[in-house]
Amino acid sequence: MDAITLLFTLLSALVSFVSSLVGVKWWIGRAHAIGFVGRDMNKPGHVEVAEAGGVWVSLGVALGLLTFIGLETYVLNDQDLFKEYVSLALLLFMSGYLGFLDDVLGWKKGLRALYRVLLMAPISLPLVILKVGIPTITLPLIGTVDLGLIYYLVLIPVGVTGASNGFNMLAGYNGLEATQGVLLVLFSGLLGLIKGFDGLFTASLIMAAGIAGFLVFNRYPAKVFPGNTFTYATGAYFAALAILFKTVKFSLALFTLYFVELVLFLRGLRDGVYKENFGKPLPDGTLLPPYDKSYSLTHAALKALVKIKGRAREPDVVVFIALLQALIGVATLALSALGLLS
Repeated sequence: MDAITLLFTLLSALVSFVSSLVGVKWWIGRAHAIGFVGRDMNKPGHVEVAEAGGVWVSLGVALGLLTFIGLETYVLNDQDLFKEYVSLALLLFMSGYLGFLDDVLGWKKGLRALYRVLLMAPISLPLVILKVGIPTITLPLIGTVDLGLIYYLVLIPVGVTGASNGFNMLAGYNGLEATQGVLLVLFSGLLGLIKGFDGLFTASLIMAAGIAGFLVFNRYPAKVFPGNTFTYATGAYFAALAILFKTVKFSLALFTLYFVELVLFLRGLRDGVYKENFGKPLPDGTLLPPYDKSYSLTHAALKALVKIKGRAREPDVVVFIALLQALIGVATLALSALGLLS
């Protein structure tokens, strides 16, 4: 990456960070004023926190992407990867809006899982309509296969919708979703830096900066919740990066914890439990596992922390899962460097 592009990337990331930070700070007071708050289930008593703050991440990151496009266009007269950046910005606007709609419609009661999947199905449209990505895959013993329209009309929607809903499954603790989001896109950005995929590095850093601005107020003890607005947008963005920059194998490996979460969720359904990720809060602020068995990585983290430290606190759960994600990220980068995920 040349110095000018790096400078534009850093400036755009700054726009993303500041926009998210300022927007979330304003939103916290406004949400409390109109009663758009929810109970923090991992706290003793009845602690109320502003809902759906993640919408400002979508807006902040979209502004960061548009800033980068503008700098490249007007200063360098360069529109390389123009469609890719525009599709990411449009995807954020759509997923942010649809996720916010989910948060509003499902406020207090929540929407059925099927409705959520159907609601988020259109978010892949920017990638489909702008026809971004390369519709080929490499299969063992067969070689390269051109999927044509199947890639755009089937695989992209399935991938984006699956990632957005999958990312939504591992949630419910102050700072958990945001920390996971930062790690996922930062490791994607590191891959871009190592492999020379400048566009991947730029798009990842701008997203990480926007999430970081939100995390200032979402870290323990949280003043704002991310809502499905955030989880859908972040999952969709992560999938879009994989599609746009042909890093699907790398991204699937990086998403390992969410596949584990799905297996644990299905285990719960088998046992007749539609699990909640929350722990059981005690008066001293520590948490106990909510079930005898683990139906989420958060439950497994609680049990592990109780065994290791004698008690489990909410921020410890977030750090525990973040360390697992970081280890997976390092291993995934190493496998990629060895050419095993190309």
